Amino acid sequence: MEMKKRINLELRDRAPEEVTELVLDNCLCVNGEIEGLNDTFKKLEFLSMANVELSSLARLPSLNKLRKLELSDNIISGGLEVLAEKCPNLTYLNLSGNKIKDLSTVEALMEMKMKRKRKMKLVHLKDMRKRKKKRRTRMRMRMKMKQAQNWEREKRRWASHT
Repeated sequence: MEMKKRINLELRDRAPEEVTELVLDNCLCVNGEIEGLNDTFKKLEFLSMANVELSSLARLPSLNKLRKLELSDNIISGGLEVLAEKCPNLTYLNLSGNKIKDLSTVEALMEMKMKRKRKMKLVHLKDMRKRKKKRRTRMRMRMKMKQAQNWEREKRRWASHT
């Protein structure tokens, strides 16, 4: 089933402005891009697009209230910096099973987290397609996340003393 048709089916006679959760798993996206999803989904807090053969997030609309985004088992290899501007309140992101090859692709998300002083609870990077560097990359990612957490903790501690 195509993504546009699936969105219409999932709406169940509701207006897009009223929808808070949208599950589009296992539907087909044309040319690896998002279609049928637009800025009218103003209250959307949870979006799942697992296994939809998605390769690009370029057509992701602005979803200011989106907190959880499920993008597992797609063919995304980059372009994650779009999430910083389109989904400013994102706290959970699952990227497992995508074609992410190196840590620099995910560093944009870490910078986003540091700049906005927001807690991103989880970034799943399991089952990256390039398995040779998989373990080392996950370890580096964990270390960077731990460093960011420690930095935030120290800043809070120093702020409480002033």
